[in-house]
Amino acid sequence: MWTIVQLFLIRHPPPRLAAGVCYGQLDVDSEDPQPAARRLRALLPDATPVIASPLRRARALAEALHPQPVFDERLLEIDFGEWEGVAWEQIDRRLLDAWAADVLHFVTPGGESVAMLQARALDCVRSLRGNHVALVTHAGVIRAMLGHWLQLPIDEWSQLRLDFGSLTLLEIDASRDGLQWTESGRPHAPGILHYLNQ
Repeated sequence: MWTIVQLFLIRHPPPRLAAGVCYGQLDVDSEDPQPAARRLRALLPDATPVIASPLRRARALAEALHPQPVFDERLLEIDFGEWEGVAWEQIDRRLLDAWAADVLHFVTPGGESVAMLQARALDCVRSLRGNHVALVTHAGVIRAMLGHWLQLPIDEWSQLRLDFGSLTLLEIDASRDGLQWTESGRPHAPGILHYLNQ
């Protein structure tokens, strides 16, 4: 029997931060979350629980969407360590090249790898209960989830477009964590992706 779970993956509103700055887990405010919250409420089933990253830019939207959101550190954006708050153009080019050569496993100085981010994000989802939940989080976290359940290579899922304030619906078969098989014997990913970037 399949257990279909709807994950409403919501990216926070734009951060209030100068362009070109690496900000991963840097805790910065966002633009007013109310316009996004009004639009998103109409897309969520009634009484949808909201779980969010504790960073202010996600927290503000979660609190605008739900009277009692739950905050989970596993939904934090990637930890860029020593790069946090530094302009991208000021980061050692050799380190950036090393990251580009192994996007999944490169660990930033004092930070974490994309693989580490993906592992904790998936751990969060696997701990959820219920048939639908909204996760208010960050682009890196959402892409990592989509990459896993849609069985995409990292060079594809790391480039998925996710607008600020967007909602991506991912329906997964929670009874199986891996590839499903069609009647033709061909594998397909256990997720159905819908973009609602309105």
